[in-house]
Amino acid sequence: VQLQASGGGLVQPGGSLRLSCAASGNIVSINSMAWYRQAPGKQREFVARIAKRGNTNYGDPVKGRFTVSRDNAKGTMYLQMNSLKPEDTAVYSCVADSAGLYYWGQGTQVTVSS
Repeated sequence: VQLQASGGGLVQPGGSLRLSCAASGNIVSINSMAWYRQAPGKQREFVARIAKRGNTNYGDPVKGRFTVSRDNAKGTMYLQMNSLKPEDTAVYSCVADSAGLYYWGQGTQVTVSS
C-alpha cells in the first residue's frame, strides 16, 4: 500500500481546505485510515480516523470543524477542514492500516495565516 497526500496550502484564518489521501496497491486490504499532523517543535498529533465501514473519531482540537470521509472504491480518504485557525498550521500526514501493518504517506503542508 502506498499513500499520497495532497491539498495543502496557505489559507486565511476562518477559511477552508480539503485534503486528500490517495492509496494505491492492495487498497481492498485497507481497514482504518487516519490523519495526523505535526507542527514545528511539537509532537505528532492525532487529527481524525475513519474505519472501513465509516465510523469516525476526531481529536479534541478539531471536533466540530473537521470532517473525515473516504471512498473505498477509490481508496481515497478526505479531510474537510473548516473554520481554520493559526494553530492548525502543521504538516498533515495520512496513515492506513492493512493486515496489521501501518503505511504512511508523505505530508502536505497546511499554513493558516493572514
